[in-house]
Amino acid sequence: MSENNPITVFATHAFHESLDYLRVFEFLESVDRFYYLNVSKPENVPKEGGVQAIKDELIAQIKESEVVIVLPDAYEQNTDLIKFMMDVADANDIGMVAIRPFAGLIETPPEMAQRCGETVEWNDREIADALSRQGRGEDTSRWEVLDFPGFDADGPTD
Repeated sequence: MSENNPITVFATHAFHESLDYLRVFEFLESVDRFYYLNVSKPENVPKEGGVQAIKDELIAQIKESEVVIVLPDAYEQNTDLIKFMMDVADANDIGMVAIRPFAGLIETPPEMAQRCGETVEWNDREIADALSRQGRGEDTSRWEVLDFPGFDADGPTD
């Protein structure tokens, strides 16, 4: 993934920017060299047409994406609407990543976790890596590097 070829991401929403919705993009912004394009548009609330217009708008937004992020607060607020978004993603072979509820105060809804390819914690690198795997099938080979003062590769330093 490069700046010229960002991964297209849709984050579940009920036509408003929830705390989790805003938080997920803050997390993604903090990942070095991770380029994405947010194709979810919570501000595009259909003025006419009722429920069918809402579904049509969501289908159009989801079809633009390579991967869908299923947010726990949106699932809790409007389970039926989020299930519909997950159905659209499934029908269009779009990968899904579930994020566990923030701070771990409540459990991830089992149906949400089962339907997604991965369920991750609120960790910027975990989220970005899961999006790459589910959206493009790209596996990352990141390693955490820990630096211990007073030690190098050969052992203790003097």
